[in-house]
Amino acid sequence: MDERIEQFPPYRQTEAHGHDDHGHDDHGHAHPHPGFWSTYIFSPDHKVIGIQYGVTALSFLFFGLMLMLLMRWQIAHPGHAVPLIGWFLERMLGETMAPGGVISPDLYNAFGAMHGTIMVFLGIVPLAFAAFGNYVVPLMIGAPDMAFPRVNMASYQAYFLGGLVMFISFFIPGGAAQAGWTSYSPLATSIPTHGQLFWIIGMILLITSSLLGAVNFIATIIQLRAPGMTWMRMPWFVWTQFVTAFLLLLAFPPLEAAAVMQLMDNVAHTSFFLPTGLAVGGHLANISGGGSPLLWQHLFWFLGHPEVYVLILPAMGIVCEIVANNTRKPIWGYKSLVYAVLAIGFLSMIVWAHHMYMTGMGTVISTFFQATTMIISIPSVIILTCLFISLWGGSIRINTPMLFALAFMPMFGIGGLTGLPLGFNVSDVHLHDTYYIIAHFHYVVAPGTIFGLFAGVYYWYPKMTGRKMSEFWGSVHFWCSLLFMNIVFMPMFAQGMAGMLRRMADGGANYSAEVNSRAGADVIGGLSPFIMSLHTPILWGAICLGIAQIPFIINFFWSINHGEKVGDNPWQSTTLEWQTPTPPPHGNFSITPRIYRGPYEYSVPGHSTDFTPQNEPDVATPAAPKVPTHTH
Repeated sequence: MDERIEQFPPYRQTEAHGHDDHGHDDHGHAHPHPGFWSTYIFSPDHKVIGIQYGVTALSFLFFGLMLMLLMRWQIAHPGHAVPLIGWFLERMLGETMAPGGVISPDLYNAFGAMHGTIMVFLGIVPLAFAAFGNYVVPLMIGAPDMAFPRVNMASYQAYFLGGLVMFISFFIPGGAAQAGWTSYSPLATSIPTHGQLFWIIGMILLITSSLLGAVNFIATIIQLRAPGMTWMRMPWFVWTQFVTAFLLLLAFPPLEAAAVMQLMDNVAHTSFFLPTGLAVGGHLANISGGGSPLLWQHLFWFLGHPEVYVLILPAMGIVCEIVANNTRKPIWGYKSLVYAVLAIGFLSMIVWAHHMYMTGMGTVISTFFQATTMIISIPSVIILTCLFISLWGGSIRINTPMLFALAFMPMFGIGGLTGLPLGFNVSDVHLHDTYYIIAHFHYVVAPGTIFGLFAGVYYWYPKMTGRKMSEFWGSVHFWCSLLFMNIVFMPMFAQGMAGMLRRMADGGANYSAEVNSRAGADVIGGLSPFIMSLHTPILWGAICLGIAQIPFIINFFWSINHGEKVGDNPWQSTTLEWQTPTPPPHGNFSITPRIYRGPYEYSVPGHSTDFTPQNEPDVATPAAPKVPTHTH
């Protein structure tokens, strides 16, 4: 690597000098202490921005969970007032949306649309990519900060504003967006509320935030690696963030363009996505027409499927770091992991239309997307295989991060395997838009991605605060979450295969055999009482899942001041972020680190400890003494 990198940026020196013991610089001027606003609100420091992203994203995840609980109540008990908070819903959202504390179908649609939007775009992506990426990636590669610190700050501010716009939309007349998290046209333009307008504006801000972050990550990882940090010495978590940044950079611009066009359809009466002859409420719509609703679907899913890997890749990277650290052995198949994540990055751009088999595409096109969908499962299996094999023969330490990392593997496996029938046109026609889809997707992102993110929170929390979170309450959080996650989502596979459609405010009651037989109809293939009865255990599982997050919330904030104090490297890890002071100072490294080896040098024979940090210089092996030879 070019030695000039050692002097970039200019304020990072290879030797500690230029400051005396009294905190004065070379010119004798004291550095002014930044105030609260400069330190915590408008800071360009990547660590502060990472924490801002993390706390905000966790808050949105909790809010999205609450929306899910309200929807599950309505599905299990349609037409009944929400207990305890029904009066509050009516007061805040109005009698039209929540009459007598009952969730109306319109409010259910709004909750459904916003639950998906908030969980994906305001919760998981900012936490997985922006929060962990911002805090950890510069430390892992030996950089003093991100390449563009102020762009980084602007990225968070755009994200926060986007979230604020989404949140405010609940309280405007007519309520929040009701066209689903996919916002399909022409439905999104036909609903007579302003909620969809707020949704589009919020999405434009969120996409802008992601693009700013993606450019920053790519530049940082390429340009600011420490001397000796070659591509194949980078921790695999950095590789996942690198590929994720490229996915965002390539897939989000088409959706941003589509969002602007749908915004124009809403406010300027254009017809980018509105077809000629569109009828709304039995009357021809007064539009110019000529647009294509399918165009919106293509532009949305061109982002939508890479987005799935934007959600999962950072979580896989986190799990890889934790598995290597807690098995005390090198990760198995590091190069295979690298090539697999690069393959996923490429293939994820050419599978999007498997979400669109119901649009009437021809057999040639559907065959192509079926083939690419099956092919992309191969690198995913390679990654899981490497992680499973890494456990073999390891001296496994069981702690809270490891529990979540271990559970991630089979849970993601269930999500991946149940996705295979959806990749085939012939089976997807029957399963499309059923509860099977909900179960499959949520196994990927809930006990999959979110478990990986919880593992990351418990793992890097000591680096951020200097204290560990409680292991006991971490275990309570894990076991309860694992149990209730499966109670919530496993029955949905059976419901979906029985034909229960998603996005129904009554949970399919009007299609049930019981309701139709009471009405005197001849019932053929209606939803059975058993399938309908599964809504009740799912509801109680969801409630218990919400309660199970309380130990995590208390543990998270209580441990900031009362957790067990730890040193700089409490997990005895090899990667570079654990070789800095805790918490890392501004600039991260007083001396530019130099990298001598790969990221997972655990249990190296002959080493004094069972871990060898990346920046520890090689120690020359002393030569064996010469044995004198005697001639006869």
